[in-house]
Amino acid sequence: MKMEKARYFFVVLLSALFITSACATKKPVLYPNDYFNKVGRDAADKDVNDCTRLAKEHVGKYGREKRIAEQTAMGAAVGAATGAAAGAVRGNVGMGAATGAAAGAAGGLIFSLFKARDPDPVLKQYIEKCLSEKGYEVIGWK
Repeated sequence: MKMEKARYFFVVLLSALFITSACATKKPVLYPNDYFNKVGRDAADKDVNDCTRLAKEHVGKYGREKRIAEQTAMGAAVGAATGAAAGAVRGNVGMGAATGAAAGAAGGLIFSLFKARDPDPVLKQYIEKCLSEKGYEVIGWK
């Protein structure tokens, strides 16, 4: 019984760490050009936050949740088709499809949580343009 509780605790702890790290959104990395050096790190961070807020107001922030749902549904569909094919070989199409759908949905969700860290392409472009107009140079996202 003790071993079972320890295993359960370990799984819950790993899940919490995974979800926390997977949900951290990437931010733009700024090149230390003359303007960046003139205003300093604190002002640059404030400008990044301002541009991000403006982008979310104008573009919307629905993209992340929508992508997670789409990837999960796609995983479920692929899993169901794969499971049905495997079930047909073994003589139980329905059970194979259900098992495959569950496994595919779980895989799709996990994959999409990792990909969800990437900002929506339009949101990303908005933030980069906003920062560029202020005098910054975005060299990547981290």
